[in-house]
Amino acid sequence: MNKNELLVRVEGLTKQFGTLKAVDDLSFSIHRGDVYGFLGQNGAGKSTTIRILLSLIAPTSGTVELFGYPLKTHRKEVLRKIGAIIERPDHYRYLTAFENLRLFAQMSGCSSKREVLMEKLDLVGLASRAESKVGTYSQGMKQRLGIAIALVQDPELIILDEPTNGLDPQGIADIRNLLLLLSRSLHKTILISSHLLNEVEQVATRMLIIDKGKKMVEGSVDALFYPSEMLVELETDAPEVCFNLLQQSDFANASLNQKGPLIELQIQKQRIPLLTRFLVQNNVGVLGIASKNKLEDYFLKLTSANQHVDPYSN
Repeated sequence: MNKNELLVRVEGLTKQFGTLKAVDDLSFSIHRGDVYGFLGQNGAGKSTTIRILLSLIAPTSGTVELFGYPLKTHRKEVLRKIGAIIERPDHYRYLTAFENLRLFAQMSGCSSKREVLMEKLDLVGLASRAESKVGTYSQGMKQRLGIAIALVQDPELIILDEPTNGLDPQGIADIRNLLLLLSRSLHKTILISSHLLNEVEQVATRMLIIDKGKKMVEGSVDALFYPSEMLVELETDAPEVCFNLLQQSDFANASLNQKGPLIELQIQKQRIPLLTRFLVQNNVGVLGIASKNKLEDYFLKLTSANQHVDPYSN
């Protein structure tokens, strides 16, 4: 697998709906093997962007290349290599899971052999319910069936728009584990749009955050959220003593800030053991040290509270 190969290249993408600019000069790229988190508050333009990638709507301007080919001129070729779920997948609820899968395979010109389709259902954990009518499925099971359908064509790129939306904690965990399986064992490239920041942080390798249709930041999850220097929150049994002690120590230049019983400081993570040892040696009891480099904090700093309305947002 060539991880330097670009599967998706978007340049200057803009989509205008009357006076509303849902996507505004957006550029990003997805490499083979990425689990690419696509984040933004509701209405930020995520769903509109995904619909453009799938050729469901046309952009006002800008270019989209998939697998090295312009989407505009090679639509059929590139879409054969993509499996997707947009919002909640629609199924025939009076048919069984297997019948739904077989029907999609026949419409797509893919193999409808039972053993092939049962492999897909087994992959998403639904083999034991293959002959159950979809109307008896939970929402999480329907989402997993949607992913099984998206896998029928054995796609190289999987695009999932809010796949955990409306699911209970067990359903969310099932989808998370399935995404990790698809990425690590089957080496699929995945684009996942979600508002559940903690879930994206657990599965994504690279990330894009947009706000009002504009790119705010793009990069690897490690580089964005786990830098060598981090903001930490320190809790001790003597906060006033601790703060004064730190001000007179080698940690005085660590951007110290006292917030009630807590102390914030900017520090290289390699120095955290030195910090705790220093405090203990000076008879200060350390009750806890927590990283403040949270995705949610970072996300809220980059995005605004009042969004415009993405016409295709959930």
